[in-house]
Amino acid sequence: MKTDPMAGADDASPEVLALAKVVARLRAEVAELEGLAATTAVLERAKGVLMARDGLSADAADEALSAAAALRGRTLMEECWIVLGGIRSRPHPAKAAPAAPLAVGAAPPPEAGPVSGPGHPATGGGDAPFRGLLASLAASLAGARSPQDTAGILRAALRVPLGVEGVMIYRLDGAGRLGLIGHAGIDAVLAAQWQDVPPVSGVAAVEVIASGEPRWLQDPERDAEDYQLIGPPQRWPTRAWLPVPGEERVSGAIGFLRTVPDPFDAAHRALLVRAVRLCGGSLRVLERHGDGPGDEEVAAVQKIFDVLSGAAILLSPLRSPTGEVEDYRIEAAAPESVDVAGRRGKELVGRRVLETYPTIAGTPLWHGYLDALETGSAYEGEPFSYREVVAGIPETSLYSVRATRLAGRLVVSWIRHDAGAREASRLAAVQRLGNLGWANWSLTTDTVNWSEQVYEIFDRPPEQGPMTLEELPRHLVPDDLPALAEAVRRLLGEGAPIDQPFRITTDSGVRHLRIVAEAETDAFGDPVEVHGFFQDLSRQRDAELALRESERAVLVQRGVLKAERAIAARLQHALLPVPEQSVELVGLRVDIAYMPSDSGVNVGGDWYSAIELPDGSALFVVGDVAGHGLDAVGTMAQLRFTAKGMIITGSALPDAMARLNTLLLHTGAGVPSAATATMIMARYWPAERRLAWVRAGHLPPLLVRGGEARFLPPPEGILLGASADSVYAQETLELEPGDHLLLYTDGLIEVPEESMDRGLGRLAEAAAEAMGGGTEEPLARLLAQLRPAGRDDVCVLDIRVPPC
Repeated sequence: MKTDPMAGADDASPEVLALAKVVARLRAEVAELEGLAATTAVLERAKGVLMARDGLSADAADEALSAAAALRGRTLMEECWIVLGGIRSRPHPAKAAPAAPLAVGAAPPPEAGPVSGPGHPATGGGDAPFRGLLASLAASLAGARSPQDTAGILRAALRVPLGVEGVMIYRLDGAGRLGLIGHAGIDAVLAAQWQDVPPVSGVAAVEVIASGEPRWLQDPERDAEDYQLIGPPQRWPTRAWLPVPGEERVSGAIGFLRTVPDPFDAAHRALLVRAVRLCGGSLRVLERHGDGPGDEEVAAVQKIFDVLSGAAILLSPLRSPTGEVEDYRIEAAAPESVDVAGRRGKELVGRRVLETYPTIAGTPLWHGYLDALETGSAYEGEPFSYREVVAGIPETSLYSVRATRLAGRLVVSWIRHDAGAREASRLAAVQRLGNLGWANWSLTTDTVNWSEQVYEIFDRPPEQGPMTLEELPRHLVPDDLPALAEAVRRLLGEGAPIDQPFRITTDSGVRHLRIVAEAETDAFGDPVEVHGFFQDLSRQRDAELALRESERAVLVQRGVLKAERAIAARLQHALLPVPEQSVELVGLRVDIAYMPSDSGVNVGGDWYSAIELPDGSALFVVGDVAGHGLDAVGTMAQLRFTAKGMIITGSALPDAMARLNTLLLHTGAGVPSAATATMIMARYWPAERRLAWVRAGHLPPLLVRGGEARFLPPPEGILLGASADSVYAQETLELEPGDHLLLYTDGLIEVPEESMDRGLGRLAEAAAEAMGGGTEEPLARLLAQLRPAGRDDVCVLDIRVPPC
């Protein structure tokens, strides 16, 4: 049951009736398109059957169907259905049955021919190996509803056998330009760049259409010299451009872009030629449906429009069977014609008024069009507002429209009143955001015009009017007057543009300004008008001065720190010399290493001491003072010499550590940032091979014995300078021949965002490997393994008991 879309609409408003007619017409066009597509599909499938069964080309199959229909007195569609029905009735359709339509994006069917892969020649001659592929392609193209579908079908069918990754379809318009009407495998940005191609040399598609001969581009370097290649040459090393045959001449070109570097062989070229011939029919059907009928009068009007300024279009009335005007179609448009959605010039051609601007149905403008068309009198309506949603945002504009009849059509022109206001609003926003304003000086009339922002820049009330050129120097800082005067002399005397900074004094202080201006001259070269702009650069200037002052302070501070580092490093080197070779001490071999941090400008407070005592024993100390710089070096020196002196004078290790704690507490009394330090102190008696040691918050010594590494259990003792009640206990250890005892500071194991336990474990593993292998430089190798970051100073003592 069919429903009349106009039924029950007797009481509807004219606006609703007009829109209902548009909807009904669009439905009829959709039905017509569906019928046309179905008819074309039957024809193309029948052609595909003949191509696969009899080995015919696409054109030969078309001629064979037409000849058979004429010979038997049938219509072409009847002959096509008979061919298709006969194939389906055979018991063994494997050889002759048409292949199923190839969906866009699907791979070619197995019967596409014995092609081993992209770039490999097919076996056999002609297009025999590709008959199945061509049949499937013909069937698939029958279902194409647009050139975009055609491009996708071609890419899907040719991607595997030929390595085609990109397809581009160009159509030649009446002006000789190429328009990209379909593409596949091409990104949107590249497609937009090559959407419209003018008829210039050096474009393969243009040459193909002009000559009617294919272009095979197979050498990227040489091709880049002869043609403007689409995309990088390395992306598609081989390309083919083939002409699309039209009814009378070449109407377009199809490009096949391959990722295969091998040249096109004869079989592949023949396949592409036949594939393009298959596309020619479907593309011509789509073009015939999409193109409007040609009209010499319309073409003549368009030529006039092309040289006009302003907005103007030519409307053709579209009438119902009863003669009523149902809509208008835009037949021609001037280049400066722009609608509320931003469509411009020829983008408007072909559009229908009610489809594009539905809300004007039934309005005074619509009735004015009808009156002008019927009576021939010009219509000039009152300004009206039109509202349209563009990209989800409502846009309302005010228009004045004029319509005049021209040989059964309407010439419509309009003025958009709000365009100037919008531009003025945007200009004002730019001036405000950029803190600049424009100014004009007429030298013939001695008048000056300022924009509102210039009054803000000069801190001048608008009611006082703009400042004359003679008045301007009185507001300048005297030091800037000569330079600005010279710039104005060049502007007015030589006509040279100027860009000059200067300063003015205002009630709010000195402002840094900039003037950019140029002069317009008369026929004799004399300046008659100056126009330019002023810009307030005070904020930028203040920021530059602050930055410059900050840079100067940074440089001074850097110099101070550099000098302090040099002094501290020199003092540290004098107090703490590091021997380059192993030291023999009371029968022990001692290796010492000190490595400063790689970052920062201050030296650290890591230190060591390794001396022989008067009684024949040896003292070993490793410490780490908190902080850097001269203060840390001074504290280090104080602890080093005090510890040595107390042990030499007979103090026990725990007593010496307690007195050092008292020393730091006394030294830091009343100081906001009192010094603290960690330290480990050991005394070795060679006759007994006994080692006694104490610690103050320091990491435990590492003992490497027999290829295994273990940390000594730490005795009680917190860091120096932390508490007056600190207690320091002593532990003893008997060393054995071949033992290594490692005393070190925390820079050897600390890694950002890593636990201390993990760092100690890594140290034990590395020490066991480095010191158990009998190498000559175990300490150097150990440091190379464990200190990749170099964020802190490192001091290490490797105490080795020689093997017996």
